[in-house]
Amino acid sequence: MADRKSENTGFPASQPQLPNTITDFDPPKKPKRNKFAIACAILASLASILLGYDIGVMSGAAIYIQKDLKISDVQVEVLVGILNLYSLLGSAAAGRTSDWIGRRYTIVFAAGIFFSGAILMGFATNYAFLMVGRFVAGIGVGYALMIAPVYTAEVSPASSRGFLTSLPEVFINFGILLGYVSNYALSKLPVHLGWRFMLGIGAIPSVLLAVSVLAMPESPRWLVMQGRLGDAKRVLDKTSESSEDSKLRLADIKEAAGIPEHCNDDVVQVTKRSHGEDVWKDLLLHPTPAVRHVLITAIGIHFFQQASGIDAVVLYSPRIFEKAGITNDTDKLLATMAVGAVKTAFILVATFLLDKIGRRRLLLSSVAGMIISLIGLGLGLTIIDNSHHKLTWAVALCISTVLSYVAFFSIGMGPITWVYSSEIFPLKLRAQGCSMGVAVNRVTSGVLSMTFISLYKAITIGGAFFLFTGVAAVAWVFFYTLMPETQGRTLEEMEVLFGTFFKWRITARELKRKEEVNGDINGKGQVQLRTRVQT
Repeated sequence: MADRKSENTGFPASQPQLPNTITDFDPPKKPKRNKFAIACAILASLASILLGYDIGVMSGAAIYIQKDLKISDVQVEVLVGILNLYSLLGSAAAGRTSDWIGRRYTIVFAAGIFFSGAILMGFATNYAFLMVGRFVAGIGVGYALMIAPVYTAEVSPASSRGFLTSLPEVFINFGILLGYVSNYALSKLPVHLGWRFMLGIGAIPSVLLAVSVLAMPESPRWLVMQGRLGDAKRVLDKTSESSEDSKLRLADIKEAAGIPEHCNDDVVQVTKRSHGEDVWKDLLLHPTPAVRHVLITAIGIHFFQQASGIDAVVLYSPRIFEKAGITNDTDKLLATMAVGAVKTAFILVATFLLDKIGRRRLLLSSVAGMIISLIGLGLGLTIIDNSHHKLTWAVALCISTVLSYVAFFSIGMGPITWVYSSEIFPLKLRAQGCSMGVAVNRVTSGVLSMTFISLYKAITIGGAFFLFTGVAAVAWVFFYTLMPETQGRTLEEMEVLFGTFFKWRITARELKRKEEVNGDINGKGQVQLRTRVQT
């Protein structure tokens, strides 16, 4: 690895070279963001709007569905949360599908499935018909959830991967906001029409997504796995910060795919894995310590993202505000729109901090803020629940803590879950590993969203948020002890950081010391003057 990086500086090890001008002493300039890579990431991330819109629109549509179809609270829970479990099938199949037809056409496939589901929900005549539409839409959501961050991570240069890989979460939040706006805009329609339009309009983003994919290149890592080195090189030349960076990325991908470094033909023969059995064996049955550490971390961050209560807040915001003392439907939808606006605003802030502050510090700060907000929300709801008259200050406390909770979630836990899990798996295990993380995410979300009403009826709504507080506290400890910083690392360097579990800090220090000795500080491949003279 170090040898290749030194070669990319243009100073062969066999020919010592001294600086010719004073400019050689200058620190390297910060590379500009690659606009083509940003455009590709944005287009791929549009897939995440599908999930966001469904989450947002169902929170309000459920009010009118319950009135129109005369369904019970338990049926509402199932309707709202079942899409997360249905999406398991999509996310489980997406790994193999994306390895078979490519990342790009998997996104098209996801859009087509969700389009069908949205149309079915819009024309639903009864509860059973509506559930069929939810099933189809859930498959599409599962595909979109897995493939968007994988594609974005694989097309992004290391220095801006955090920013670009967080874009799917940005679009999830934008989709949630669109869903809330749709609820409010269509709430004045007759009850039997309003919720059908709310759900049916979800077909529009899927059409836009399918068309936009035509402007995207295929993932360079998938191309290398198919032996199409020439195509991969052309994509890397467009999405890298420099020609040297492109060559280094290609060499790293070739190494990870088992292709000899000297092999530079446009098309090469690669060993095909039969149906992915070897991948699952390496991932689950006989993982290396590094893969085991990666898998535990990826599954853990996906579990805690949902178990800390975010979908309960987003999906049931109208009910939470009703419990807080807001009884008018229009006022509840307006307050819910505020949740979507805050969530979207802070996710945009997070995208610019990920590659500056780093994943780890941002995540720990985010979870700490969530814990404080959940304590305040639990206290406010408990006080209101036990009061016989309206307490304005307690209502204000509940509203402000809901907004602060989604703000803290969006600035760290929300985007970092997808960024981190999509960048730590080795190339050959990435698609299936990410699909496992998404599966855990959706199961946890589904269980939570399908039991939240029953949960708060059993232990009070304040007690439910105190429970989420405890989960968030455990999550903070998990992240602090097990998750190394990955900022600035190439995807192929991740294996060095993982495998020592609780001792990862020692590994990180040793890695940094070796980089300093090799003149490769922070993985940028910048050779120091001392190293040049010694060679």
